[in-house]
Amino acid sequence: MIRKWRRLDEPGLEVFRIAPLAGGFRAVSTIVHAGAEPFGLAYAWLLDENWRTRRLDLRLFNPTPRALKIERAPDGWLVDGREEPGLAACEEIDLSATPFCNSLAIRHLDGPGEMTALYVNAPSLQLTPSRQRYETQDDGRWRYIDLGVAEGFEADLTIDGDGLVAAYEGLFETFE
Repeated sequence: MIRKWRRLDEPGLEVFRIAPLAGGFRAVSTIVHAGAEPFGLAYAWLLDENWRTRRLDLRLFNPTPRALKIERAPDGWLVDGREEPGLAACEEIDLSATPFCNSLAIRHLDGPGEMTALYVNAPSLQLTPSRQRYETQDDGRWRYIDLGVAEGFEADLTIDGDGLVAAYEGLFETFE
């Protein structure tokens, strides 16, 4: 399945593909962000059969080329092969440059609730635990409430029939 998202707040787009893989799924994407802090980013996201992150490989092209690998470990997360105890409470990854991660959080929660996400800021690739809340609305819509890194930020999300974000209020929307 292929999705294309465009940014609404600044110039940018993402071309995303997800396909079944033995024991789960593989999502690959390329993001071009031409806003105030321009960057290019590619990722490969390996998921288990329940759409929980196994590994996220990031490749940043601008401003300074850099790669980063985040892997789920029995007691938390490995970042470039090193244990990161400060991220142990994180349940799922939230990559700032894509609405795909919100689909993972919603699937993880399986209903309204709160979770601590491993927030990955693009383009800095800084990692921070961040608390989030998701509330159900009607007609496949959710309310995202940031309780951490961007405390006070809220947005409505529309989820499509495949369980992916179709619209993220003020930030992203799908297009053909």
